[in-house]
Order: sequence, then structure tokens, then C-alpha cells
Amino acid sequence: HTWFWNLIQNDFKTGNIDFEGCMRLLEKMQIPFDEDHLKHIFKKTIDKHTGDIISMEDFRAIYRALVHRPEFEELFKAYSTDGKILPDGQLLKFLVKEQFQTEANETTALEIIMKYEPIDEVRTKRMMSFEGFIRYMNSEECSIFKSQHRSVYQDMNHPLCDYFISSSHNTYLIADQLMGPSHLWGYTSALLKGCRCLEIDCWDGNNNEPIVYHGHTLTSRIPFRSVIRVIDKYAFMSSAYPLVLSLENHCSPKQQEVMADCLKSILGDKLLSSPIGGEIDMTRLPSPEALKFKVLIKNKKVGTLEQSLLRMEEEYHGETEEVSGSESDSESSEDTLPLQPGRSPSKRRAERKSSLLPQKKPKVRRTKIALALSDLVVYTKSQKFVSFDHSLQHQQCYENNSIGESYARKLLRASAREFISHTTRFITRIYPKGTRMSSSNYNPQEFWNVGCQMVALNFQTPGTQMELQDGKFLDNGGCGYVLKPEFLRDRNTTFTPRNVGGYSKPMSLSIRLISGHQLPPSSMSKTNKADPIVQIEIYGVPEDQTRKKSSVIKSNALCPKWNETFSFNIQVPELAMIRFCVEDEVSLVNNEFLGQYTLPVTSLNTGYRKIPLLSKEGVKLESASLFAHVWYY
Repeated sequence: HTWFWNLIQNDFKTGNIDFEGCMRLLEKMQIPFDEDHLKHIFKKTIDKHTGDIISMEDFRAIYRALVHRPEFEELFKAYSTDGKILPDGQLLKFLVKEQFQTEANETTALEIIMKYEPIDEVRTKRMMSFEGFIRYMNSEECSIFKSQHRSVYQDMNHPLCDYFISSSHNTYLIADQLMGPSHLWGYTSALLKGCRCLEIDCWDGNNNEPIVYHGHTLTSRIPFRSVIRVIDKYAFMSSAYPLVLSLENHCSPKQQEVMADCLKSILGDKLLSSPIGGEIDMTRLPSPEALKFKVLIKNKKVGTLEQSLLRMEEEYHGETEEVSGSESDSESSEDTLPLQPGRSPSKRRAERKSSLLPQKKPKVRRTKIALALSDLVVYTKSQKFVSFDHSLQHQQCYENNSIGESYARKLLRASAREFISHTTRFITRIYPKGTRMSSSNYNPQEFWNVGCQMVALNFQTPGTQMELQDGKFLDNGGCGYVLKPEFLRDRNTTFTPRNVGGYSKPMSLSIRLISGHQLPPSSMSKTNKADPIVQIEIYGVPEDQTRKKSSVIKSNALCPKWNETFSFNIQVPELAMIRFCVEDEVSLVNNEFLGQYTLPVTSLNTGYRKIPLLSKEGVKLESASLFAHVWYY
């Protein structure tokens, strides 16, 4: 205990300390705490005597109440020889038997001791005290998320279409689609999250300067030039892998030339404007590895790549060519609904009916594209989707389709097998339907299940959909590219989400939810209370979708104990996500969100694990966590 006294005595030099001093001391000791919970423990301690200050003895009691968790003590004592010390041999036993770290050896145990044991004389004897054990159990190494998956570990040499790619929709919006502000922060925050496909809606602005906003609405406007500057600054901060700029282009040819100039002058060498290696392999797309630190432009393109290359040798300015496209061709028709008066339900029904009938030929609209911009499109040429069959016969590997969520959902219900065959060959982007005025999101899982690479979501809108997105792309070092399972890359695959057949690799997963620690108190509570309940949800192919609920622990957010076991049988673990959601039971029909954590099932660590919790906005709650035992075969 001399270790503890030596650590704190300086702070008590001038006598006892108050609540502020107690917080400062815990911060100095790097102990995460929630102020409401600390206040509660502090009050309980000073209730034993009068006054608002505490002695060294009191502080030790507070420290123990916060840090010495009985569930850790139980594990420690099971392996400790005398209940006080864990020799390196015993720690190794714990790693192999309890944490299933079969490859662990003496060196592993010693490294853990050197890293986490705070008491010098214990550390030099190659042993671990309970203090060291607590620090180890609370560390990233004991997180439920596999530490190997925190860095890029997948093969990055497959063609681009073999990866799920983190993608954002209307990246410039930070609120809703009608009145909300457009802001550069939309781009910065998406890039810092590892997003690799950003959307830019470009319109003609004053003084020949293109602007970015949600057309035909009252959202505010930002200069295209500023957007590209921000992208230039943050493009590769969170990931070295290629960034795709999906342009939704409504500009006149003259302002398209300004756009091309902006892209070239601001992005410089980062901009990919000709095929890598100078030659064009028209049979397969290059890999993320080959395109590291490059920005790709996704836009309509005139003619072929060869013609672009020939043109690049000549100087041409002010030249445009027409690309025919129908009214319903660009995403804008489905995505930018002008404000229209409400239609009657019967009229809507009639419209729905008619959308299933063969369509009358839409008006063909000629769009003029400036060659200067067209020529910057290399591997990501926007191509109107006609049908799977049409693509199979005519589409080139560097042509990508954007399909609205409603139409995509119809396709995957009617012809999942053809959809998957399509996504093994071509990059397919899904985007939210235009009626989502409040920027709500759809469930991305059903489109990942059929191999869609760019499932674009409104990053500014929190909720389960965005939590699935964030959880999926935690994988592979958070680099924004996750290799699709083999059965979604193989062109001859017969896999479909509703008929997994021989592609099933069943996994039996067992989770013992042991306890929670410093959970956020309920917003209804004047102190540090909540009635926590935990839901464990699996998202994946339809037969894997399931949800299980724990019991409710009454008025305890500081250290609720459940000790309940949940079992899951998962048919397609490679596509499955698991979500832990903690709620406060406000009433029988109403729960309040407290925190959640979502991750791919294949990134689960086995053994005794800490589950970090994130807020509604996706920010880590520093002191809150769940504790569970995970096991699968």
C-alpha cells in the first residue's frame, strides 16, 4: 500500500481535499470516471462524517469503490496463489484458459506485466498485483473488438469492386435535406471517420464559381472550391486508400471547366487523371493498394478512355460534347424532389401501381459535358443502370451504377442472384430515396448482403443504420475498405441471402453478460440512477436476424450485475454484425437510449471482454462499459 500512499500524499500535503481535488487526483491517476457516479460515491463517503472534504483514508475508499470491481477480483483470486499476487506463470494460464489466447507464451505474459503493473517492486519480480490486473482488464487488449482487426490486415490487392467501401450521401449536409445548412464540416467529419466515397452536388454559382448545395431546396450553399480545399487537406488523414468523389453535376459546361481546373490545381498529384501505369487494362479494375493516396472522380464521361488519353496530349478548352441521358437518369430526379404539394393517398396509390407497369419512354435530355471534366474520369464512370442483363452484355468494368434504395430493394427481392452476379463485376452505389426529407437512413445490411460496394448513408443522421455503418468499417483498421466474403466476389457464385446453401459456415456464439460499469444515468434521474436493460441484436442474412433482451436491473447505473447467458446460431458469420444496446427502462412501453456498441461478428474477441459504449452521436463514453464473457466455435 506504500505505492498508493506515495502516489497521493502530495495532494494531501496541505490537508484534506474537496470534490474538485478528488476529481483532479483521479485524473492524474488516469482513472476514467463519470461525474454523477463519482459525486454519489463521494457523498456516501462524507455522509459518515460532517463537512465537504475527505482524508487520505476516505480517498482510498472512493478509489476502491470506483476501481476495485468484485467481478475482476473473483477472476484475479481464481488464479492468484495468495490472493494478492499473480506470478507470470499464472497470468499465462489465465490468458490461455480464459482468454483463449492459445498462442500466448511467457513473453506475452511478461509484456503485459511490464505494460500494466504500476507497482515497481511487484513488476521487477515478474508478477502482477490486483492493481495491474485491473489496468489490464480495462485496456484495449481486453476489448471485445479483436486487436488484429485494428490495423489493415486484409489483402488490398483485389480489384476495387471486391470491397465494401464506406460511402456517404449528400456529404455537404449536416442536418435535413430541405432547409438545413450545408457545411464544410460534413466533409471533414466524414473523412475523419474513414469515409472513402463523398458526394458533391454541383450547381452554377455567381461570378463563374460553382456552388454545392441540395438543388431546388432551401439548404445553404458553399463554394465548390472550398469543398475541394477541405478534401485536399483531410483526404488521407484516416486512410491511405483511394478516395472517390461522386459528382452530381448540374453545372453548365463553362462552370464544369472551372470545376476541372479546381480539381487539378488544388488536388495536384493526388488527382488520378490517367490510368495507372499508363496503360488501360479493360478486363479488371485496379486495387486499393495500387490507387493509394489517389482521388478518383466519379461522373458521366464522354467516349472512351483511349480518346481521353489522346486528347490529353493536345490543349483543348471550351470544348463540350453531349451525352444523352433521360430525365430519370441522374440521381437528381429521384434524389432531389422539388417541394411539391402533398398528393392524395389515392393518387399516390395510382402512382405506385404505375411504377410497376412498363414505363413510357422518359424524355431524353441531352446533357452537355465539358471534355476537361469528362477526361478526369478514369475508373469510376457513372453509367445509367438499365437491367442486369444489359450490364452483363454492354457494361465495362470501369462503369458504375447508382441505384435508388426503393428500386434496389425491388431488384434484390425479385432477382437476388442476378444482383449478386452484377456486384461481383461492377461497383454499385445505393443511395437514400428522395422522400427522406429529414435525412433519415435505410438499413444498409440488406444491400451489403447482395455485395453492393457503395451503400451511401446520411452520415449526419445518428441511429441504428449509422451504427451498423460505423461498426462494419471499424474492421480492417478503419481504412474504409473491407474485403467482401469470397461468395460475394466469385462470379459463378450461387449464394443468395435467402438461400445460403453450401455457403453457410454455422457459428455457435455464446455471450454471458456479466455486468455494467458507470453507465450513463437516466435523463430522468436527479442523481446517478437508471434501470438498465441490454439488448443484443444480430444483423445479417434474413435467417440470422435476431434480438435478445436481458432483464432490467432496478436503479443501478454504477455497477449493475446480470450474469445472464445468450446463445446465437449464426449461419453466415462473414456478413453478420452484432449490436449491444443499453437502454433505461422508463416505462413498460418506453426505453431511453444510454449507449451502444456495434461490430462485425468475425471481429469478436473470445474470453472475458470489455464492451466500450458510444453515445447516440457515435462518441466514445470514456467511463462507461459492459463486461461479458464471449465464446464461439
